[in-house]
Amino acid sequence: MNLMMLLEMATDGFGDRVAVQNGSDRFTYAELFAAAGAAADIVAVSGAARLAVLDVNSLAVPLGLFTAAWAGIPFVPLNYRLTGAELDALLGSIAPAYLVTDAERAGTLAGAVQTVVAREAFLQNGRAAKTRAPEWSMDADAIAILLFTSGTTGAPKAAVLRQKHLVSYIFGSVEFGGAAEEDAALVSVPPYHIAGMAAILSSVYSGRRVVQLTSFDAETWVTTARAERVTHAFVVPTMLTRIVDVLVRDGVTLPHLRALSYGGGKMPQPVIERAMALMPETAFTNAYGLTETSSTITVLGPDDHRAAAASDDAGVRRRIVSVGRALPSIELEVRDEEGRVCTVGVSGEIHVRGEQVSGEYLGLASRLTSDGWFPTRDAGALDPEGYLFLEGRIDDVIVRGGENLSPGEIEEVLLAHPSVADCAVVGVADVQWGEAVAAVVVLHVGRAAEPDELREWVKARLRSSRAPGHVEFREELPYNETGKLLRRKLRDELARRA
Repeated sequence: MNLMMLLEMATDGFGDRVAVQNGSDRFTYAELFAAAGAAADIVAVSGAARLAVLDVNSLAVPLGLFTAAWAGIPFVPLNYRLTGAELDALLGSIAPAYLVTDAERAGTLAGAVQTVVAREAFLQNGRAAKTRAPEWSMDADAIAILLFTSGTTGAPKAAVLRQKHLVSYIFGSVEFGGAAEEDAALVSVPPYHIAGMAAILSSVYSGRRVVQLTSFDAETWVTTARAERVTHAFVVPTMLTRIVDVLVRDGVTLPHLRALSYGGGKMPQPVIERAMALMPETAFTNAYGLTETSSTITVLGPDDHRAAAASDDAGVRRRIVSVGRALPSIELEVRDEEGRVCTVGVSGEIHVRGEQVSGEYLGLASRLTSDGWFPTRDAGALDPEGYLFLEGRIDDVIVRGGENLSPGEIEEVLLAHPSVADCAVVGVADVQWGEAVAAVVVLHVGRAAEPDELREWVKARLRSSRAPGHVEFREELPYNETGKLLRRKLRDELARRA
């Protein structure tokens, strides 16, 4: 197995189609294939052990990905938002590397790794190529990509994704050549996120044109989607909220958008219902996955969305905030602290197993169990039909007087309040109970609510122990650029003021 198989098949099947474009710059599939071969020769001569790209979304990202696959070394997309000591530490950990970055950084980072090359020079070298016969390794266990975790709960670790993990995911979830020639996927998530990598690989295998957005801005996203007749896109919940606001404010539609996938964070029910009402012809999909699982492991598909939205059954309607059911290639269990499989409706830690699951970090012991299960550190529960409801990270569970409280369950209730636009529930130190429930709430513009009102709202729908003892109002919550709520930052801020 090798990622180059995907590009080779696409080149043979539809080589003249545009594979990826960024503004007026573009590669056809045949051009991307030839460029990867030429760039791989240059990287091999450098002696580098890894190929890293430190850049916003650009053509250097897909070229770097397939160049590394051809050269037989790991591809390492780096967070371009890092500065100073953080970046120095990551560069030191991947040396000797061939680093591609923008021209300004190329000058300042010279000598930081084996070789530093400006983006335009990297692309130009690739474009000077002549098509040649494939000659890459087919070692399925070779490392394809190293993806550094976001570091929201500690120092970043490099998740190891091998060729077999990524190719298995694509073969199991994407139909080869399934895209029509006019199909286009808008990619606005950062390239150092697993969703960014999955978007490139799945689009290549399906034959879909990738339209890159350098970085996310809701107005630019809408304008680009309309101008490029975008048919498919992936966003995180915070992005969708802003996109919907722009559509409503400007009175415009997205007539070509047939499919919109979302994931990377909890989707508030009012947001997805508003989006579905605004875009009734668009098929919505909630995709849940992790870096360590090579992207998606469960899906709430378009039919699930429509059935939940139309149902009068409370249990079925609630599925609209689930992450759906496991892919056919994935085994999924919810287990308690003793490792026993939980019964339906009982919360525990989500465990998954499958060919696409890595569960491995560079330089660390594998987190896979002896029989191949990966403990995700995500909490959740299954309903009778196998729909998975996420409840946040295991580390985020609030232990109040020996009782485990799920922040996600409390947040779901708060978000149902007509005045609440967004919220986060965290545990704070408490002398009597060990931990107390605290809620940080963002209100809809022009709406009001009092702390006692929100406490009573929760008490009326859950047990009184789950009502927040502390309620704080803010204009916005802290998210990182991939839509992950920074709970630790909120806990630290609340603890400092306690």
